Amino acid sequence: MEIMGTTLAVAASALRAERQRLDIIASNLANANTTETAAGGPYKRRNVIFKARAVESDFGDTLVALGDQPQGVQVTDVIEDQTPPRQVFDPGHPDANAEGYVLYPNINPVTEMVDLQTATRAYEANVQVVNATKKMAESALAIGA
Repeated sequence: MEIMGTTLAVAASALRAERQRLDIIASNLANANTTETAAGGPYKRRNVIFKARAVESDFGDTLVALGDQPQGVQVTDVIEDQTPPRQVFDPGHPDANAEGYVLYPNINPVTEMVDLQTATRAYEANVQVVNATKKMAESALAIGA
């Protein structure tokens, strides 16, 4: 049963990471037209950085001895995209500069939607791993009954 705990730990780490990625994507989409933030200037698109991390378990220790260790995932950082903001000519906008241009966030809704679909698919795949692991555990318990 230890292997199932390891599998669930890996899948759970991926679910946490993808949920945070979904939160960041939602924030990017929600602020796609935010021209002024508390820090000043337009909202800046944010990206999540993932890093592999070892999953601790007795079974994992056995795999390490064999040269392979289960790898989960964690969010190590959320960074701001350094792409310059879009300039749109709108002299009537309250945030327009002296030339009449407004700085809008560096967010492309198409890119965000692709990222959203990718994160959603990764989340769904890890839910399937959890469900398959539960079915395997139930089958193993049924054998012993």
